Amino acid sequence: MRHPAPGPRFNFAGHLLQLNTGRAPKAAFVDDLATLSYGELDAQVRRTAAALRALGLRREERVLLLMHDSTDWPVAFLGALYAGVVPVAVNTLLTADDYAYMLAHSRAQAAIVSGALLPVLKTALQQGGHEVQQVIVARPVAPLQAGEHDFSAFVQAADPQAEPAATGPDDPAFWLYSSGSTGRPKGTVHTHANPYWTCVLYGQDVLGLRESDVCFSAAKLFFAYGLGNALSFPLSVGATTLLMGERPTPDATFRRWTGQVAGLKPTVFYGAPTGFAGMLAHPALPAREQVALRLVSSAGEALPAELGEKFKRHFGVDIVDGIGSTEMLHIFLSNTPERVRYGSTGWPVPGYEVQLRGDDGGPVADGEPGDLYIRGPSAALMYWGNRTKTAETFQGAWTKSGDKYIHNADGSYTYGGRSDDMLKVSGIYVSPFEVEATLVQHPAVLEAAVIGVPDAEGLTKTKAFVVLKNGQQASEDELKAFVKERLAPYKYPRLLEFVAELPKTATGKIQRFKLRELEHQRGTGAA
Repeated sequence: MRHPAPGPRFNFAGHLLQLNTGRAPKAAFVDDLATLSYGELDAQVRRTAAALRALGLRREERVLLLMHDSTDWPVAFLGALYAGVVPVAVNTLLTADDYAYMLAHSRAQAAIVSGALLPVLKTALQQGGHEVQQVIVARPVAPLQAGEHDFSAFVQAADPQAEPAATGPDDPAFWLYSSGSTGRPKGTVHTHANPYWTCVLYGQDVLGLRESDVCFSAAKLFFAYGLGNALSFPLSVGATTLLMGERPTPDATFRRWTGQVAGLKPTVFYGAPTGFAGMLAHPALPAREQVALRLVSSAGEALPAELGEKFKRHFGVDIVDGIGSTEMLHIFLSNTPERVRYGSTGWPVPGYEVQLRGDDGGPVADGEPGDLYIRGPSAALMYWGNRTKTAETFQGAWTKSGDKYIHNADGSYTYGGRSDDMLKVSGIYVSPFEVEATLVQHPAVLEAAVIGVPDAEGLTKTKAFVVLKNGQQASEDELKAFVKERLAPYKYPRLLEFVAELPKTATGKIQRFKLRELEHQRGTGAA
């Protein structure tokens, strides 16, 4: 690798502050209410570290971060890292039961929470089984109670900590909970060196981020994708990040693209295919000359070629599609700004290796689907307290992604679906994504999800759930014929159902397992 490995003493927060010592006046983060300069970020991170230690938190103890994206988020996250405390960044869209589980599982000693999310956190805390002693509230919306601290006052009252904690590159730095498709989320433990490697190998070497960029991510900071997009990547090059607390609806996104918030027009946008589909179908889609986009990234699920091509025609900018994971922290297989092959996820990011393995663990031939394994320097240490799942996923130097891929003759890779989503119809593998990507090429189709359902003989048949665009119409037979004309005949969906919306995760990924559960309930008469 052309980038030097971090030395034996390395603290990622301290590393970022050191990189930006000459940028004190420049805006690091901008949200709807505040601007945080690089100088202010430096001071507040150091103060937060000191304040957390003054609360009694010790090295490697956990603190829960339940916060909407704002200028307070990076201060809290980096302040914890600087102190050697381990922030556990969690999804803001979950239930009190979810947070109660995470509090108990992580044994967090304190929680930092946005004022608007304090009620749901209190409900979780009332369930007991946790070790939280103190709650720090960012931007309170109601009077605080005993044991609750105002984040701003909490930070300002502390003297800045002069030096970062003496952590090493392999020390635990932060947790992210992997959403998973079923069961409880898994606490994924990342080191101080992991975000360093994603910054240099992907943010800089592949995306080519610049100090002059204004970055804006639809994915929130608590996601691995969003954490790189809107925090570690821009800070690693001295760029400015526009943060948005609200949901990334088309209207909210367009307001920021066109400079209606803080007068900043993003030059870099990070999104996901579901979001791009919604925006391109929206009547208020901005014209090319209204935006300043020079680079657009996509991840979270495979990008249908039609979406990328339509976006390019409208804005003159390619969507750079890639795949990453919570376990690998960011993207390891990607197209590049200079080389885009729509319909594929691109090529291995330099610094990472990928392999496709069959059911027997051996390599698969080009054109055949195989399980994707990755080897690279940003892999997580483990799933906390889950030895079985850790052993299944982290296999020596290799990480099993849980995705099926096909290797193409030009060295690129094409997505074949999640390993547990792949269908075997008449003894032949069928990729749900391939059928979905074909359906969305129809002008009336907004979204589609494909699952396997058993027929009367117990054989697997493909079924498509289709969401039509507003005001558009299409028949079942029309869509089946549309797929037959474009794919091998055995791949067309034997069953098709029109629905108003598809079940999705908070990141916008389609939850096919919920559709399978629905079909099972129907089959047993439980629905």
